[in-house]
Order: sequence, then structure tokens, then C-alpha cells
Amino acid sequence: MNLSPADRALCDYAAKLTLSPGAVGEDDVVGLREEGFSEEAVTIAVQVIGYFNYINRVADGLGVDPEEWMSPDPGQWKREKAAWGPSALPES
Repeated sequence: MNLSPADRALCDYAAKLTLSPGAVGEDDVVGLREEGFSEEAVTIAVQVIGYFNYINRVADGLGVDPEEWMSPDPGQWKREKAAWGPSALPES
């Protein structure tokens, strides 16, 4: 999948915030700003990334199993969405 430089920067930031939150610093935020993200967009991204990290840890901590329809196989997701037509799939 081809990502724009801004999307790649956001994915890299999300991975760093998820895997090494103590290593995230002002330079990381500046990098997002240089890719065109506003302060509000960065704030929203941090809130969404943090929420998903939080809720996944709650589910893991409580031993919650994913619903049957949730698949860890991205190929399955793409096949199911393809059945809905081209507008359901992101451009690649």
C-alpha cells in the first residue's frame, strides 16, 4: 500500500506512541506539523491512538476474546469489503 508522506508520518508516530511512549518528544510532534498536521489534528490523533491503546489493554486484561466477525487476517477484510463494490475499498 502506498501512503502519502503525511500518512506515513502519522503511522510512524502512532507506532512510536504505542510501542515506546516515553520516547515520544517534541521533535515527533514537529515532524507531524511539518507534514501539514495542525495542532488540533495532532491532539485528536494522540487522543485516538491513546484510546485504542487503552481499550485494547482493558480487553486484554479482562481476557475478552474478539467477536467472531473480527479477523486478524487483513486479506479477509479486503475480500469482504470487495463484495460491497469498489467504493468500499481504499485506493491502493
